[in-house]
Amino acid sequence: NQWVSSGGAGTMGFGLPAAFGAKYAQPEREVVAFIGDGGFQMTIQELGMCAQWQVGVKIVLLDNNYLGMVRQWQELFFDRRYSSVALQNPDFVKIAEGFGVPGRCIDKPAELRAAVAEMLAHEGPYLLHVRVAQEENVFPMVAAGKAVDEIILGPDEIA
Repeated sequence: NQWVSSGGAGTMGFGLPAAFGAKYAQPEREVVAFIGDGGFQMTIQELGMCAQWQVGVKIVLLDNNYLGMVRQWQELFFDRRYSSVALQNPDFVKIAEGFGVPGRCIDKPAELRAAVAEMLAHEGPYLLHVRVAQEENVFPMVAAGKAVDEIILGPDEIA
């Protein structure tokens, strides 16, 4: 197993192009990108390249209708003083299908196992759109001004 990360530097928009490159470089390996809804919209057009080149990247889109990491930082480090983080998202599966990439949307944890199996069974690129709770936080994370070796694994590690 390998993990490719932006390390908290330029995180938004990193996932899909990085996954495309990883899969293109090692086509025999399974590549799954975990991407937030805000960052995905920065490079959503790369779905066209995935379809055109049949680069079989699997995309798990975690959708909380927020710029998730920005909202999370504002929650954890700025006393929940939220600014400019709420999103009104499009129908991501329809957009993917418009590029020729099949997909599925789920919003219940009970649907996850079957949806992941369906995604992994598909030969080409695939979008699994997972709606999550709006205030679901994501860990590990790298706080502003910190190095990758100072990664925060959970909320109990925040001073």
